This record gives sequence, C-alpha cells and structure tokens, in this order.
Amino acid sequence: MARPKSVTQIKNTLLSPSLTSHFEVEIPVPTNLRSILGSNQEQLNLQCSEASLPGSSLATSEINNSFHGVTERHAYRRIYDDRIDLTFYVDADNYTPIRFFENWISYIVGETDRDDMMNTNYYYRSQYPDEYCANQGLKVRKFERDYGRSIEYEFVRAYPLAITSMPVTYEGSSLLTCNVSMTYIRYIARPIHSSPITVPTPGQQAGFNVSGILGNAAASLVDSVVDRSIGSDTLGNIAGAVAGQFVSNTFANEGL
Repeated sequence: MARPKSVTQIKNTLLSPSLTSHFEVEIPVPTNLRSILGSNQEQLNLQCSEASLPGSSLATSEINNSFHGVTERHAYRRIYDDRIDLTFYVDADNYTPIRFFENWISYIVGETDRDDMMNTNYYYRSQYPDEYCANQGLKVRKFERDYGRSIEYEFVRAYPLAITSMPVTYEGSSLLTCNVSMTYIRYIARPIHSSPITVPTPGQQAGFNVSGILGNAAASLVDSVVDRSIGSDTLGNIAGAVAGQFVSNTFANEGL
C-alpha cells in the first residue's frame, strides 16, 4: 500500500548509496609457488585497481504437464560465472603483477627451464590442479567509507586463466595496467560486521596537519630558548615537548 514517506526515511534509504571505489582484493599464493614467485603480497594487493563482484544463475528444468495451462521451472543447479577479471597497476621497479602471474602460468604448464624453451623440439607437461590451484585465499571485499559494513567474496580453487595483452606506444604516455582473468569453481559470499571507524573530514584533517606543524615549531622554539638560557639540553627537550603537545592539543580542540 502506498504511503507518504518522511524526509528522514528518504535520506536514510536513498542518500547513503554504496560506492564502487571502496574495495580491496587479496591475492593468494599456492604453497608450491611461494618460493618461485617471491612477490610482495601486500604491494600486489594494493596495486589491484579494478575488480568485479561475481555473479551466478540457476539452471532450471521445464515441467509442462503437472498443472493444466501452467509451465513450471524447477531449479536443479547453481551456475557460477566462469571467471573474475582483475586489473593491476604495473610498478616501474619490478613489474610485479606481470612477473607474478607469468610465473604462475609458467608453473602450471611446467615451464621450468627457460633456456630449454628455445629449442625447436620443446615440449611441456602440465601440473596436476592440486599443485597450482589456490583452494582458498582469493578474496574481494566491498566495504564502505566507515569500514563498518562490508561483504566478502572468497573464491575456491582459483588460478590465472589469461593475461590480456598490454599495448605500449610512443604516443601520449599513460599508466601501464595488467589485466588478468582468474577462473574458479565457486565462491562464498559472507557479510562482515565491524565497528565503524570515524573518518575525519577534509577540514578536520587539515586541522590535524596544521596542529602538528605548529606543535613541532613551538617545540623547537622553546627547546632552543631553554637551551640558550639555562644551558641544559635535557631541560630544553622536556620544555619543548610540553610546549609542542600543548599547542597541538589547543588547535585540535578548537577544530582548526
């Protein structure tokens, strides 16, 4: 039944949408690959600039003869998307995403001797899936700005399926990105509840920065004055620390 809504109800329902820019990705490394890949996992996780939340559908069977004039569809299987696409920024120091996933794919197909790969009669033998699949650990977390509400997708038996070609050109420079498709057999979605974190506004953050700068300046000034007046470096340090803390607290309390 249609009913009038208050402004508070509308604000709480429509004016707090989820934003796509708040997410994080956790890339797993199978046990047998840790010594081969040797990558900085935290750096790789932070370099993921784009991901996709997975989807699924139901396979149904059609039943026409149970009820007159009625077509029923009964679900009998859940069908998961066959892959998740990830985009990584490539660092200039080590080309971490490219080397990471290239080594993973090389391990899957048994490319262990790079010199032997140059032979015309080269052949390879793929590893068994238990050797290269990440049974767990590939996660995509979607959270909000206060970190109090989030949902986590964890993928089962994931491994890289493809690395998209990366064009380079002499024309206008842009960020080099590495696009990787990861395949998996299923995912588990679970909500995560945690205490919200108060995020300072730009004005509050600017006030904190200013208070810190002025506090340091006051501490240095008092320290030097006491050192010259009394000749005690220890007393100067103590007086400077007290003065700096006082100035920082004053500006922080004033909201500057």
